[in-house]
Amino acid sequence: MARMIRLLVEDRPTIYHVMSRTALDGYPLGAVEKDYLLSSFKRFSALYFAEILGFCIMGNHFHLLVRMMPAEMIDDNEMDRRIRHAFGPDAVIAPALRERLRLKWSRLSEFMREIKQTFSRFYNARHHRRGYFWGDRFKSVIIEDGRTTIHCLAYIDLNPIRAGLVRRPEDYRWCSIGYHLQSNNADAFLSTDFGLEDDHRNTRDRLRLYRRFLYEHGQEASPKGPGISTRLVEESAKSGYEYSVTDRLRLRSRWFTDSGILGSQAFITELIQKFDCIKNRVKSPKEIDGLDFFALKRFNESQ
Repeated sequence: MARMIRLLVEDRPTIYHVMSRTALDGYPLGAVEKDYLLSSFKRFSALYFAEILGFCIMGNHFHLLVRMMPAEMIDDNEMDRRIRHAFGPDAVIAPALRERLRLKWSRLSEFMREIKQTFSRFYNARHHRRGYFWGDRFKSVIIEDGRTTIHCLAYIDLNPIRAGLVRRPEDYRWCSIGYHLQSNNADAFLSTDFGLEDDHRNTRDRLRLYRRFLYEHGQEASPKGPGISTRLVEESAKSGYEYSVTDRLRLRSRWFTDSGILGSQAFITELIQKFDCIKNRVKSPKEIDGLDFFALKRFNESQ
């Protein structure tokens, strides 16, 4: 079968809805695999000129909504920052290599290649296997900024609802609405654009408006599966689509089971020094917004 032509726009910022499916049977993407794939999204979007608007990682495929910036829009200061991020603070890059990197880091195909190849190596090593992990080439759809963007983002975030995995979209930790609310958008990984045209609203208002759009459009069932229950939509509407302290506690409750250490920053810092297995590879404790304490991630033996 002939391959479909990939449509790419390279002379202006362009949003793409990217999809890729595994070649393996069943649902090979478990919690560990989903966490690693998410970390790859974060790692490479910090290097490439890629702004992540949304994502969803399911058991056998993923969706990514990404805005790619053209090479000619990247100034020298931004290139210097990315080079230091990639090669270290004292890196010296020849002009020719610098320009090759400028082009590479602006290309969607290179961005996706690095993500997928990095994940394939991780998966094969973890499961002691060889061979392909991903199926055909990733699919990509060019998305118009604005109203089309928010519809596409909602479609992506509703995947766990359609699959019957959760009752509320934000209960699923491996999608963008879940990431916004469970981690408070840790490391500012996700754009708060949401396809909303008014850039003067603050992040909290924009998130509330997006949640309203998501719930109102997600209550209808689709051929892919059920919608959000009418009762949950009505409850959310009564609250003005805001989140109470109880809601934030519920959404961030996974910190109580997925962390290595929880408590004050001083408590965690003191304990780090007691564990030789982690003190040389640990980062600063992460503050959990809305819960008024800090967490240290859990390390596995291979990290």
